[in-house]
Amino acid sequence: MAQCVQSVLEFIQDSFVPMVAVLSSKEADRLTRKNNLNFSELLRPFCRLTSEGHIRDPNNQLQTVKNLRICVNNVVTTPTPSSAALSPAQYRQLGEVVLSCQPLEGALATAMRTGDYNLSLSVTTPWFETYRENFLQLMPASEHEFLNHYLACLLVVSSTEAVPVEQFLKLSQEQHRIQHSGEYTNPKWFIPNTLKYYVLLHDVSEGDDQRAETVYEDMKQRYGPQGCYLLKVNSRSSSAGEEEQIPDPWSQYLHKNNLRNQDVLDLTPAAAENSVDATEVDDGYSEERDGAVEAGSPDTHPLQLDADSSSASLRTLNDVSMDLKKGPRDPDSAAGGGGGGGGGGHGACLTLNDHDHIRQFIQEFTFRGLLPHIEKNIRQLNDQLVSRKGLSRSLFTATKKWFGGGKAPEKSISEPKSTCGLLYPPEAPELQIRKMADLCFLVQHYELAYSCYHTAKKDFLSDQAMLYAAGALEMAAVSAFLQGGAPRPYPAHYMDTAIQTYRDVCRNMVLAERCALLSAEILKSQAKYSEAATLLIKMTSEDSDLRSALLLEQAGHCFINMRSPMVRKFAFHMILAGHRFSKAGQRKHALRCYTQAMQVYKDRGWSLAEDHINFTIGRQSFTLGQQDTAVAAFKQILVNDSRQLATQQVAFLREYLYVHKCVLEDDEAGLPQLPLPFIHSSATRVYFGHERRLAEGEKQAATHVSLDQEYDPDLSAMWCHLEEQLVASANRGLVPVNFQPTQCCLNSQTDNLRPPLAVVEEPIIVEVTFRNPLKVPLALSDLSLLWGFTPADGLPGEPGEPGAGQEAAPSQVGTLHRGNVLPEPECSRRVVFSVCLMLQVLQDDDAVTTEIITEFHLGPEETKMARLKLLPHRTGQLNIEGVVYSLASSGEMSSSSEGQQPADLLVRGRQDLKIQGPRLNLTKEDKMLVRHGTDRRLEPVVTPPMPLMEVFFLQFPTALLCGEIRKAYVEFCNVSGVALRGLRVASTHPDFFTFGNSASTPSTSPPASPESCSAYQTLASPFRPGAAAAEALVSAGDFSQPSGVMQIPVEAGALQPGDSIQLPLWLRGPDQEGVHEISFLFYYESAEKGLKLSHRVLRHTVFICASRSLSVQASTCRSTAPPPHGSPEDRGSGGTLVFIDVENVNTSEGGVREFHIVQVSSSSQHWRLHKYINPDKDKDCKLSSRERTKLCFKAARCKPPPAPSDATHKYTFADLNLGNERIISSSTPCGDFFFRCCRTPEGQQAEPTSSRQSSGGKSQMFAPAQNRTADITSIAKKCNEFDLNIIVIWKAYVVEDNKQLILEGQLHVALQTIGKEASSLTPKEEAQEMMLLKFKSDLPPTVVAPFPELSQLIKTNLHYPETFQHRFTQDSLCLVPVTLTLSNCSLAQIDVIVDLRHKSTSSDSLDVHGSFAWVGQSQHKLQLPPQQVCSVTLRACFCRPGVYNLNTPRVFAKPAEQSAMCESSQQTASPALIIITNA
Repeated sequence: MAQCVQSVLEFIQDSFVPMVAVLSSKEADRLTRKNNLNFSELLRPFCRLTSEGHIRDPNNQLQTVKNLRICVNNVVTTPTPSSAALSPAQYRQLGEVVLSCQPLEGALATAMRTGDYNLSLSVTTPWFETYRENFLQLMPASEHEFLNHYLACLLVVSSTEAVPVEQFLKLSQEQHRIQHSGEYTNPKWFIPNTLKYYVLLHDVSEGDDQRAETVYEDMKQRYGPQGCYLLKVNSRSSSAGEEEQIPDPWSQYLHKNNLRNQDVLDLTPAAAENSVDATEVDDGYSEERDGAVEAGSPDTHPLQLDADSSSASLRTLNDVSMDLKKGPRDPDSAAGGGGGGGGGGHGACLTLNDHDHIRQFIQEFTFRGLLPHIEKNIRQLNDQLVSRKGLSRSLFTATKKWFGGGKAPEKSISEPKSTCGLLYPPEAPELQIRKMADLCFLVQHYELAYSCYHTAKKDFLSDQAMLYAAGALEMAAVSAFLQGGAPRPYPAHYMDTAIQTYRDVCRNMVLAERCALLSAEILKSQAKYSEAATLLIKMTSEDSDLRSALLLEQAGHCFINMRSPMVRKFAFHMILAGHRFSKAGQRKHALRCYTQAMQVYKDRGWSLAEDHINFTIGRQSFTLGQQDTAVAAFKQILVNDSRQLATQQVAFLREYLYVHKCVLEDDEAGLPQLPLPFIHSSATRVYFGHERRLAEGEKQAATHVSLDQEYDPDLSAMWCHLEEQLVASANRGLVPVNFQPTQCCLNSQTDNLRPPLAVVEEPIIVEVTFRNPLKVPLALSDLSLLWGFTPADGLPGEPGEPGAGQEAAPSQVGTLHRGNVLPEPECSRRVVFSVCLMLQVLQDDDAVTTEIITEFHLGPEETKMARLKLLPHRTGQLNIEGVVYSLASSGEMSSSSEGQQPADLLVRGRQDLKIQGPRLNLTKEDKMLVRHGTDRRLEPVVTPPMPLMEVFFLQFPTALLCGEIRKAYVEFCNVSGVALRGLRVASTHPDFFTFGNSASTPSTSPPASPESCSAYQTLASPFRPGAAAAEALVSAGDFSQPSGVMQIPVEAGALQPGDSIQLPLWLRGPDQEGVHEISFLFYYESAEKGLKLSHRVLRHTVFICASRSLSVQASTCRSTAPPPHGSPEDRGSGGTLVFIDVENVNTSEGGVREFHIVQVSSSSQHWRLHKYINPDKDKDCKLSSRERTKLCFKAARCKPPPAPSDATHKYTFADLNLGNERIISSSTPCGDFFFRCCRTPEGQQAEPTSSRQSSGGKSQMFAPAQNRTADITSIAKKCNEFDLNIIVIWKAYVVEDNKQLILEGQLHVALQTIGKEASSLTPKEEAQEMMLLKFKSDLPPTVVAPFPELSQLIKTNLHYPETFQHRFTQDSLCLVPVTLTLSNCSLAQIDVIVDLRHKSTSSDSLDVHGSFAWVGQSQHKLQLPPQQVCSVTLRACFCRPGVYNLNTPRVFAKPAEQSAMCESSQQTASPALIIITNA
């Protein structure tokens, strides 16, 4: 239970006090009425004694009476209902008392933390204490107990009476008649000999003091000095001025009790006959009090939500809510009528001395009259019972014999067989014991009282007088608890038995409730909260909603005050209490209970309970006029992910819309924040620019960027890299420091640290993601963006920051509809004033046009995007604040559209777009705290007009053969009002396309049919076998662009507004089959300088499916044949041969019949194809599927260029056509694709030059050995380098739609090393084989001879006659001249040693050459310059005829100026056989 102001001892003592009746004369009433009081009310504030009293028990032991309070009431003879139930008026009074006692606004609540719950609770419940006090005072007197029976009667007569003694006699006779005549059942008297105390009331202001004293002396003679008293009051006249402020101690007592007295006095027999059952009265009271119709019956479950009645409930409640504000019954208004006087305060004629007189009177009456009277009766009862104690088995039976004559107790006529209806006669000994116990209890003699109660209890139980037994059990338990220092524990089972007997056997809920209140308070004082809660819960029933609500609330407080607080049980019982409060008409208390329970259920996953609580809070708050609380509660229902049924959610939505509509009618200040639909602010995307145009006929528009595309970080990085290339190309190879990549579409993954840039007259599209969390559809209407705009002239500083000397903000907020600015209603006065200023500025030149979506429907639990547009017309700072729309359920919208009923539940509101930036995770503080960066995607800066280009593609293919050349066209259109220039393009596949070189002339219109033209430039040239190749010298700068960025040729360097240009575009199929994604990024600038937006880009992505065509494999080797004399082109080249294998690897895809090889070309700075040496005269060079052909060409070195400085930039193109026309390979597009596919980096070309220069330098002698080794290896490698690029041009014949098309293409093969094969196809990566686990170490590697590459430095040829005749008969020695030709294949000077001595020991060599000898010089030493040929004349001597192998000379070579350690023997060629015959 909650904490109470009184302790449990004070509460019990104040609950059972001696009752004193008052009978006063009319004149006495007149005197007290001057103070707006009657006599009993006059005494009430002073009825608690400030000093201790004493009595002596039957054993003559002195007992102290502390803090005694008496209860003084007027004698009322009106019959009252039975004690089983309270009257309707009493129920009404209890309801009024609870209603008038509300928690103070702003009262401090106690913060409580238990587990992971943080609760804010009210510790005290004064409404419960007030209810409990009034309930105990309203309890009617019962026959089975005497605690609330009158012990004494005060007879009050005024001193102004003519004969006061006669008035006392009349009053005494009246009291006797009331008590003993039997005409009245009420009031009830404790004992037959009631104490009569005579009070002479003297008005000091108007009475005669001497006469009063005389009368009083006479009274003392008649009634004794202890039986009368002279009370002097009204020392101040009512007409006296307010000289001093006299306190008013009566207000707090009269506020609690006036209604009770008034209702009891006004209750007539007719009203009693018309009274209804307590339950009906309770429900009827709630309806009358609040004027509201509660949905549900008394059996309604508190967690049940009635969807059928909820739709119209708030409208009904709203209609009667004004009645609550006008005239609720205020108990304070009737408080002053208790004394029968008019308005004004109480005790106006009383002074502080009069207060002391009254206080002294009460003390005198109690100590000299009441306590002695009680002591006397206790002794008499005890003496009567003790004197008969030994005559029977017990005190009870003895008293029964003497007092009752041994007769059985009488039964009630109405209930002859009911044990609860058993009645004892007044003189029954059991009742005498009960009287003695009650007297002891009233004077705080609890030990004797317990003994008497315990004795009486046994006899009541033996007689089956259950009502009497229950009363004895109840008071025995209370007496046992109140015994000071007694070892006897509190017998809680006595209380449980008493409550059960009252409730189940006697059907007396009033007594059961009193018993439960007492027991619960006792258990609480002993910290037995669980037992107290169980007891309170048992007392809840359907006969009284108010009682059940109060007890359930106290049970909840018991759960929260336990040693281990049971928080969820507390919340659950608070909900039950709130439900019963609501049924009892106590809406404020119901709202408070639900609000406290909400602290426990909120955000804990109890969604259904949370919905119920919010729904009830919303309805109660709306009825009580707390509109903001109602809106917040209904909003919480809709915001959470509800698990309610669709019908219930419809009811929730309608309630919310109706509440909002009522709030807006009362408050016209602004648009509310709507909770539905839910907006994913972080998913908001912003697109700048016009939406993508679709294809127009044969034209295919550039894909660019659209909101339909998903964001890919890898693609974004790729586009950023391409844009960096373009920007660097436009800025002399440097990327500006302030470069920011273009972002046309902003989302949560893009870089939003800086405000984006928008362009005047280009739309801004904001994609807002809406989610409907409900299972019912939603209808939004008039949906648009809410924005603020600041013109550029108001921004002298950075965007979004006020300039110097200007005020920071106000931001003009408004929505512009068709050129009209509608100011946002909910702005402050300052902002609204700014909007008005903005309206005046924008009347001539509108700033922003807003697009409005008329209808926007969301299905149940649907997530849907809405694209809202803004069109800025002026430069400045634009801030997109949120969205504004009208919300309704789909049912309301449809019904209104059909004309059935108006859409009265249509609410206009807004939602703000609050975007949170990414979480910061850079510093230690960022990692420890949750910090987010800025996100400014909704704060665009509107810049001046910029050019806008659109790109269209014509005849652009989707499928190509590998290496196929196709001609397409691209059209550039300037659709803006600003000229553009600096048109460039970059691509992820720069080898896929070309616009041609600067010398090519673009055609203005595409041809009618693609099969009627060729992509190449051709010349008529019939095929001539053995003819030399046609050569052309081309500069690489005419084709290649080192940065990979291609400048697009535009006439006059700029494209004017509205103009368009069409350029040819050559495409080449990728060398690798499959689907290829190729991206283009077009770059252009404005013709004006100094704009904030420096350039713009346009994206385009295509997908090309490449199919296999031909496979080309090429290799080269040096010819062993001696070069013909006088051939300068073969000098130093040694007769190099190039072999080309071409295979048709096409699988007949696309209807390709056959391929024709029409031309083989070469391009290089050092080599060229010279002749086609194996022409097939009888057969055309065509390949069907899976056919292969082999071509052989002779290569020669290029002629030296005329200017040595251009050697690294000039390429020699050599064409060998195999048909009747020659394709100019050095022109577009053949040359373009060659330089894009096979170009050699300039850094690699400069490397051999530096190595050649260093190899011959004198400083080489002093280089370290490591450097010399590297030079030797480099020289050897350069010896085998062969820089020659082969271009194989083919044609394919395809049948498509019964038409024969001719496809053209070219394949490239780069030959780099002699003896190494190269291919046009990229080798596929093979899966790496699994390595076996080895347990033994590998064998040591084979020792390789040093510098094996040196064996390729020198090429040797022996020139001799194949057959030589000699007459051995004439001359025994045959001398044959042999010429040894030495060719230096390297680029370095070589020292050569020719050794003619035989050292071969091979048996094969002996068999072949037998015995012959070289005559003359046996060793030749010579030095060969780079790429030079030298001949050495030798003579071989033979002794007899035969076949001899002349290839026995050993040749050693080493680079010049190297040590002998680097000398290495040359590899021998094939055997050189000579036949010697005898002539």
